[in-house]
Amino acid sequence: MIDTERLTLRPWSPDDDAALYKYASDSRVSELALWPTHTSVVMSREVIEKFFMPNPHCFAMVLKATGETIGCIGLVPTADEHHETERLEREVGYWIGHTYWNTGLTTEALKGLIAYCREKTDLASLLITTDHRNIASRRVAEKCDFRLTDTYLYDGVKNYAFRLLLNR
Repeated sequence: MIDTERLTLRPWSPDDDAALYKYASDSRVSELALWPTHTSVVMSREVIEKFFMPNPHCFAMVLKATGETIGCIGLVPTADEHHETERLEREVGYWIGHTYWNTGLTTEALKGLIAYCREKTDLASLLITTDHRNIASRRVAEKCDFRLTDTYLYDGVKNYAFRLLLNR
């Protein structure tokens, strides 16, 4: 578990299915996160059980003020990356519900994950990839000191890769 000022980043639970569906069924979120829009709570539960829970570095973003699960952040499983990684590097993935866009919460969550990676892993660097349309996600990366390292095509769409050295 990771605590920040306004968030708790904790492992996902099957009980988070309705909260995940609330935001993952919004095409504004899913389109920029590069995954299918959720069509049911059952689908959201399956994603939690098959993808989120088996990944020990995948965290639900929980708003401390309300206890609501509002997003997700974590390390992308090896072999599921959107860009080639370097030795001792992992890709970071994140999304947050549309209601919470432009509130600074994703930047706060990423800073918490960076601290976690420095303290709890042997990683040398982190990578973030973003669709060229996802300006907000690029800004989150830049605010957390990630540097643009590559522009590339992913599924025919222009993307950016940002890297942060963890300075071990």
